[in-house]
Amino acid sequence: KNNIPWILIGCVPSVIIGALVLRYAPGGEGNMSLLVSVPIAFYGFIIAATWIDAIADQLVSLLGFLGAIFRIPGSIMGLTVLAWGNSMGDLSANMTMAKKGLANMAITACFAGPVFNILIGLGGGFSTLAKATGNAEAEVSLSPSIATGFLFLLCNCILVLVS
Repeated sequence: KNNIPWILIGCVPSVIIGALVLRYAPGGEGNMSLLVSVPIAFYGFIIAATWIDAIADQLVSLLGFLGAIFRIPGSIMGLTVLAWGNSMGDLSANMTMAKKGLANMAITACFAGPVFNILIGLGGGFSTLAKATGNAEAEVSLSPSIATGFLFLLCNCILVLVS
């Protein structure tokens, strides 16, 4: 039988790594060597990504629950509330860049970030599907609500190009 509590598998290494960081990281005097700073930065990145994943998972579950209560289709929730929430981080970063005088970079990031997400997200998803099914082609059907969402997306893109 497997009697190891799964929480210990995550907590024990985190406590050990945190204690090592507290013990061996410089106390503010001088520069930190790459031997110390790279593992600390990597560990911080892993912890941040874990928190983001956990919070995003709970948020999606909450939105699914609210969608079920108010009888809102999942595709509509994804096109509105989830999309807006996903864009808040980009909005904050782009506004900060623009305020610092990097307006061209901010405008480029407005378009490059979503394009990158779509290409990597769809490419990764369809590659995984092709590998799992052994079929390089997949039929995609659009529900009426997704077709409506694409229509609004197309209108938005035309308005951005015109204005």
